[in-house]
Amino acid sequence: MDLDDYQQRAQETDRVPSGSTGQDKVELMVPFLGLAGEAGGLLTEFKKHLRDRDAHILFPERVQEELGDILWYVANIATKFGLSMSKVASANLDKTADRWSGSHSLPLPFDDGAIEQERFPRRFSIELAEVHSGGKTKIRCSMDGVTIGDDLTDNAYDDDGYRFHDVFHLAYVAYLGWSPVVRKLMGRKRRSDPLKDEVEDGGRAQVVDEAVSALVFEYARHHRWLDGVDHLDYELLKTVKGLTAHLQVSERTMKDWQDAILNGFRVWRQIRASRGGVIHIDLDARSMECTAASTQQLQPEPL
Repeated sequence: MDLDDYQQRAQETDRVPSGSTGQDKVELMVPFLGLAGEAGGLLTEFKKHLRDRDAHILFPERVQEELGDILWYVANIATKFGLSMSKVASANLDKTADRWSGSHSLPLPFDDGAIEQERFPRRFSIELAEVHSGGKTKIRCSMDGVTIGDDLTDNAYDDDGYRFHDVFHLAYVAYLGWSPVVRKLMGRKRRSDPLKDEVEDGGRAQVVDEAVSALVFEYARHHRWLDGVDHLDYELLKTVKGLTAHLQVSERTMKDWQDAILNGFRVWRQIRASRGGVIHIDLDARSMECTAASTQQLQPEPL
């Protein structure tokens, strides 16, 4: 049966249709309470099944009946909010596909059309190594022996390892094909396309890149640095998608973001434990791995 047809026919048996009482709250509260009650009824049937096992021989039939009642109330609520059941169902499938399916079969297209010097290398390695300067321990980032970017501290009262956070930006490159911060560090901004250079690779996009890293870092702090975690909270991923909605990376799914974040923290934990290392990125394989640094600790900077 077509969902919209079911929705229309279900309203023929609505005892409290819109406009029947002159009290919108009552007309909405009845189906909401009905939905909660029927969900409870379904749980009751499941409880009976757990308790009585095979003796509860009508279990499948009762489940079907309870699900039908739940569907009626869902359709009733949708109608009273002016929603189409078919659109509700379609939007839900899109949401769950975005959350769990991912787009790993798709290429990383954000460099398409850019000149070679403005593209991310398909394979490259970045070394993070400790240096000591001014009484502080900092992290220096280098590529092919050349320092890129500024030396970083935790910028915090406690030693929380945020000085290694470039790992997260590199994970975004590996699994999303995106990071305005890394583009700037590597000198790969798409200057031949002024609009992309301004919008996709400019200051605002870099702030978003840093904001996502900081947001997820605070989440991870309260979740064992994501050690042993295999999926992230939906609300966190929804917030990340919202922050990046105006950029090309909005094409990436929540599953893609989850893979980038979890793998980023996997490598971050290794880098933090060894106080440095070499990160190997392969965009074609969508992979990121870590090996020991060629020099675990650099000498102090000259005065």
